[in-house]
Amino acid sequence: MLYTNLKHIETAANHAKIISENENVMVICGRMGPMCIPVYGIAEELEAEFPHVKFYDMEFDNPEAHVIRNLPEVRGFMGIPFTIYYKNGKVIRATSSIQSREQITAILNKEFSVTVNA
Repeated sequence: MLYTNLKHIETAANHAKIISENENVMVICGRMGPMCIPVYGIAEELEAEFPHVKFYDMEFDNPEAHVIRNLPEVRGFMGIPFTIYYKNGKVIRATSSIQSREQITAILNKEFSVTVNA
């Protein structure tokens, strides 16, 4: 189990249900290591700023995490965490290794922008 304040995904079935039932989802798949912990912390902070995005974590070493580890978008990734951004059930962006708050916020703003009809 990951010791974060994010909601946890523990099974492939739970993962499929989450991405099918929510328009905008960010999943951080990693361990409790030095490259991952800062990314979890940033996601925890951003949850309040992006209420239209669902933030989750998934343990990289969980056999059920094959749903993330085997994505074509992560082929060639060398470091964890793998951060996957889903829109309407489809992967729209994937990053690996440590990311800054600015990098994550830029992706969230670009991929999950809220449009207001005037």
